[in-house]
Amino acid sequence: MSDPRQVAPPHQEASAHESFDPLRLCVYATVALLAWLLGPVALLGFAVLGAVGYTRARRAGLLRSRCRLGDTRLVIAYLVALAVAGAAGTAYALTGGHVGV
Repeated sequence: MSDPRQVAPPHQEASAHESFDPLRLCVYATVALLAWLLGPVALLGFAVLGAVGYTRARRAGLLRSRCRLGDTRLVIAYLVALAVAGAAGTAYALTGGHVGV
């Protein structure tokens, strides 16, 4: 067991070695890869996942988001519009690019 007088407290050690972690960039790259591979299916999935998440957060009391749109109602409307576009793109892809009229 080490003597606590010889070990730096965790908050001092963390501040000395603090550095930028570009995790968001890795997340963005992964989302872009999935979108590229899965196309409109990925858009549909991520949009529905986001809309459900924001709806739950709004019901729990979140009224403002860090998203550029700000108001959670606008964010939910945006994500629903993306989900509709993803569903339309998926249907279009599944029909072989033919629109039945």
